[in-house]
Amino acid sequence: MANRCAVLGKPIAHSLSPVLHNAAYRSLGLDDWSYDRHEVGEPDLDAFLKSLDPTWRGLSLTMPLKKTIQPYGTPRNVWARELHVANTAVFDWSKATHDDPSWSHGRPGIRLYNTDVAGIQLAFDHAEREFGLHGGGVGEGRALIIGNGNTATSAVAACMMMPRNGRITIAARHPGRDLGLDGAARIFTGEARRPYDEIDLNDADAVTEAARGATHVINTIPGHAADGVAARLDASGATFRGLLLDVVYDPRPTRLMQVWRAHGGRAIGGEEMLLYQGLIQVLLMTGIWDDDPPSDADWRLQDVTVDDDHLEIAMRRALEEAL
Repeated sequence: MANRCAVLGKPIAHSLSPVLHNAAYRSLGLDDWSYDRHEVGEPDLDAFLKSLDPTWRGLSLTMPLKKTIQPYGTPRNVWARELHVANTAVFDWSKATHDDPSWSHGRPGIRLYNTDVAGIQLAFDHAEREFGLHGGGVGEGRALIIGNGNTATSAVAACMMMPRNGRITIAARHPGRDLGLDGAARIFTGEARRPYDEIDLNDADAVTEAARGATHVINTIPGHAADGVAARLDASGATFRGLLLDVVYDPRPTRLMQVWRAHGGRAIGGEEMLLYQGLIQVLLMTGIWDDDPPSDADWRLQDVTVDDDHLEIAMRRALEEAL
């Protein structure tokens, strides 16, 4: 293959990114492009990068590599800069330097992007259109984020990009942890302050009350860890009106999604976020979006589709078949 890309992480065998990216290449007629997965942990990343040759075009990065990649490249979008987290690396071999012999084929220019934030935002955009959920003015919505780990950082950022959300609440497993969003808040709200309120995830009454009033809910707790939250919400007998995005897509649907739907709400799984963050990665890695892609604020559905939506449709179909 003349053009190679891959997803890196540890563990990585579960990743569906190859399904998405290879479907995109077929849809675009890029027969000499391929996308694979490689199990690479933090201690292995340096050697892996230095072994690459000029056939490599880009990498997707999962945890724990989203911060580890930072010293090797230049952040090119606001969230890669502000959050110091990048899930996408795009190589420019025309800018390769050869002053370090440890790089087998020279050190390429590496552009870093965070597409997770846009992936969350676009997943909500698509779901609201599909469900016919419209209405509500700027600042009238409320967002609830379950968990306060690394994924919660991107979730808060995504909610800041959604004009309807006037208030963001985090139900924290580890209260007091700083998500480092003060700088981003200054850019998007004009105030250098923490852009969210915090409640304790173990406070069942507070979580239920926040869930009842939320227009957008994002669960960032992996695996079955949110099953306890689901049980407490189920036992409360409350009715929910908001749209839930559970970043988990195995199991599918999660217990939290089942409870949310049973109590009146709408719910989508993490495969929606995966699809849209992957779609933007394809546009960046293949050069459809060149060195000056649209700004983060313009990463809307109308801007990330190509040729009457055929790219998005092809990726969605492949993902649904894989699931």
